[in-house]
Amino acid sequence: MATSTPIFPAGRHALYERHRYSAALRSGDLLFVSGQVGSREDGSPEPEFGSQVRLAFRNLVAVLEASGCTLDDIVDVTTFHTDPATQFETVLVVKDEVFGHEPYPNWTAVGVTWLAGFDFEIKVIARIAGSS
Repeated sequence: MATSTPIFPAGRHALYERHRYSAALRSGDLLFVSGQVGSREDGSPEPEFGSQVRLAFRNLVAVLEASGCTLDDIVDVTTFHTDPATQFETVLVVKDEVFGHEPYPNWTAVGVTWLAGFDFEIKVIARIAGSS
């Protein structure tokens, strides 16, 4: 049975402590990253939506880096949106900045009614760098 190893970025965010979850779990050659939001270090949301999305991606990158991964190691993405109809164009702009070249990861976008005070969340599965 594979064991899971928790991963936390430097400057661990207050949300991990407050809600008692790991930023990511390494299991074998896979990294399962918990939903990342546009939270500041104190756990509060970035107020402007585009900035919140960019901060969520920066928080994601920090978790990936803590495990030795990069954005290129991502194989699956799920995003959650509180108002997809009005937010999706902004998300696509940031997505294109982050994933600017092929091959693109799988992507599933889900509309939700609540994200604990946030408007965007991204969770991913990545292959650990150096794994086959």
